[in-house]
Amino acid sequence: MKYQMLLSWSHLNWNFPNENTKCQFEINEFWKHALPTGIKVDQNGIIYVAVPRWADGIPATLNYIMFKNGKPILNAFPNWEWNQAGNVNALQSVMGYEIDEYNRMWILDQGKIAYNTSKPGSQKLIIWDLNSNRMIDCVRIPNDIAPYRTSFLNDIVVDNKNGFAYITDSGSGWPDHPIVGGIIVYNMRTRTFRRVLSRHYSTQDFPGFIFDIDNRRVYNDRPIKFGVDGIALSADRATLYYCPLTARNLYSINTSLLRDFATPSEVIGAAVKCIGSKSTTTDGMCADNRENIFYTMEEGKGIGIYCPGNNQFTRLVSDDRMIWVDGVAFDQKGSIIFNNNRLNQIFGNPQSIDWNCPYNLVVWKAFVGKGVKSYLYA
Repeated sequence: MKYQMLLSWSHLNWNFPNENTKCQFEINEFWKHALPTGIKVDQNGIIYVAVPRWADGIPATLNYIMFKNGKPILNAFPNWEWNQAGNVNALQSVMGYEIDEYNRMWILDQGKIAYNTSKPGSQKLIIWDLNSNRMIDCVRIPNDIAPYRTSFLNDIVVDNKNGFAYITDSGSGWPDHPIVGGIIVYNMRTRTFRRVLSRHYSTQDFPGFIFDIDNRRVYNDRPIKFGVDGIALSADRATLYYCPLTARNLYSINTSLLRDFATPSEVIGAAVKCIGSKSTTTDGMCADNRENIFYTMEEGKGIGIYCPGNNQFTRLVSDDRMIWVDGVAFDQKGSIIFNNNRLNQIFGNPQSIDWNCPYNLVVWKAFVGKGVKSYLYA
């Protein structure tokens, strides 16, 4: 498997709008909790980076990469005003997003900053047209769909053919509270949401689950607990795949059950299929146009692939520097784009990261096959 390092940072840096913002960022060392999650590439080749506000001081939560003095830095997207912390109409904390086949960005705003309760109106789904650079729609996600206290809106996949989107809520937005994981279904035509599989075993953390990376316990001062995280939609749009972070199993469900909001919750719960163990914990996932599912490997430090045709899990690419691979996407030119962010080291207590290392945060590229694209282009 041919792969290469596209971009790397010791820590993230921004193209700041003014000197005061830059000074505050540096003096307070806010960069120590700034990490990239989802990496996406649009149809013009622009690379986008989500930096969720899991701590105070993150300058902009949604960004694109530009170069300054030959070095990659982040610039607020769509602009700095749209990234104003504390303004519920602006982007508060973005972790998951998708760029569809029409070059539209589906932005999932978690709403909460530094794990505080989401303010009413802050949790939202924004659709942004990258071609015309304008907002197409903004739909608020209410408390009864994603509880303001416990929600942790994680990732999203889009089905324009049938008019639906699917969202994972890890349910870990209240660290000292039991997990309240679930999947949220969005009907584009009616602009309404439905929450399903709430606290279902497949969307919850596995009881007592602990894991190591490089023989070091992740969060050694406390067990990490995270509900449903990675999500992928099959190329034929018929199967939704998902997995909790603190577990190793991959699950699936037929989307026809989810698209009919009249389907009883009990029927949906009973229809969940356990595909089997990936032999690793997983954060991000994405499907290609040939029905394969690519998943990040935290314990395996790399990317794996699940092939439904033969029901096999296979290690695709791995590297010692791929510590906490977070997101995986496609460039529509035969390669996957993915990133690692050392989340386990940055949010460990104490931090166990060498900030002088130039390869702490990396964007990788790996060629997977001629004609291989995102599920969106099937």
